[in-house]
Amino acid sequence: MDETGDSKKGKTTDCVKRQYIGNLGKIENGIVSVNAYGYCDGVTFPLKSKMFKSKERLKEGDKYKTKPELAVEIIKELKETGFNIKRVVSDSLYGESHSNFVSAIEKLKIEYAVGILSNHGIWLPNEDKVRVNKWRRFDHIRWDGKREDRNIREIVYGKK
Repeated sequence: MDETGDSKKGKTTDCVKRQYIGNLGKIENGIVSVNAYGYCDGVTFPLKSKMFKSKERLKEGDKYKTKPELAVEIIKELKETGFNIKRVVSDSLYGESHSNFVSAIEKLKIEYAVGILSNHGIWLPNEDKVRVNKWRRFDHIRWDGKREDRNIREIVYGKK
């Protein structure tokens, strides 16, 4: 699961507003969608997407939905069509949204790997075993080809 955006001029398109556009790395006038991708035999391919509408751009009768809520809708719709989802992978926007995303994925009994920022706390049930690896550096290659030093840490909990 991921969200992506494109810059747009003007304000007549339904979902356009000033918001963070990931592929530009800044706040810009644009449109954002939440997307599900599949991965099979080394190939990543698009499955489904939904447009994100900010509260300011809702029309009468529209209900505001966060990006994590839209992601859960997509996952449920894919499952309803019979699509077999083994694991959901997402970044910290979804990983830090326990009530709107992680808990819904757990209820659907789908494995997941989500990002969380280093300053984000998590509560774990007492009965679960926890394995925490040390922080380690890795070389992140951005969408524009620039390299950045990043840090990663794995926290694994549960019976597996």
